[in-house]
Amino acid sequence: MEATSKKNEKKRGALEPFRRAVLSGLAVLLPPLLTIVIFLWVANTVNTYLLEPLVTSSRQVLNRHFRGEIRSADTVPPEQIRDGREATLLRPFQRMPDNQIVPAEYYDYVQENGVQPIPQTSDELMRVFVDLRYLSPYVVIPAFLCVFILILYLLGKFLAAGIGRFFWMQFEKLINRLPLVRNVYSSVKQVTDFMFTEQDLAYTRVVAIEYPRKDVWALAFVTGESFEDLRAAAGEPVVSMLVPTSPMPFTGFTVTMKKSEVLDLNITLDQALQFIVSCGVVAPRQVITEALAKKN
Repeated sequence: MEATSKKNEKKRGALEPFRRAVLSGLAVLLPPLLTIVIFLWVANTVNTYLLEPLVTSSRQVLNRHFRGEIRSADTVPPEQIRDGREATLLRPFQRMPDNQIVPAEYYDYVQENGVQPIPQTSDELMRVFVDLRYLSPYVVIPAFLCVFILILYLLGKFLAAGIGRFFWMQFEKLINRLPLVRNVYSSVKQVTDFMFTEQDLAYTRVVAIEYPRKDVWALAFVTGESFEDLRAAAGEPVVSMLVPTSPMPFTGFTVTMKKSEVLDLNITLDQALQFIVSCGVVAPRQVITEALAKKN
């Protein structure tokens, strides 16, 4: 029995360097891999719910417009239909196998872009022409970004105005009356407000407090000076702060403490967020030690 146990321990000991190497490789690979996955998810979401509907709508409008360029063969004089030679001002049309007439420049454009086989119907030719000429990625994506940024700008201007704020408040009141939707909306709104309200974040101080007991330290973000009554009861200045929870720093609880019991830390907000999200793995060195030495 002891011999079997020793043999198993030797096997585990022999595999230990391999296990450590695999874990080290995983630790190196996961951050960039997860970053790529998140960006791909965001890009796929934007493409599925914004870009594709926009392209589909644009395609329908353009196809309806260019379908008007299709003519019946008996409505065009034969001398205006080219006979295998280059299109000219006198012969600007191309006959399709379905006996419809299309502008020769559209036919040539499709042919020059290497489409094989050439569409056999006029409707199909127009669809291919529209996709190549107006809906190619190097046209759609810059146009989409410009339109999207313009919409965001106009929406921001509208909400900054009094009437815009009024309508938005009415909309949020409506959302808050919906039982399930209001919970999801309020959570998402807290995250987005935390991420995009730059002015609020710019004045946030990162501090350390002894919580949940003495000699146990927690990070916190100072948010204000709290209530006058609490300051009067404490007999000295007090501050209110958000104590975030790991690994989601957007959630937590609010406390009020005496200003003399709060340690200001010489770290940035980004460093504090990294510390919280990583559950203390990514930590600026000697921060609390330096803060205590400075206080004493």
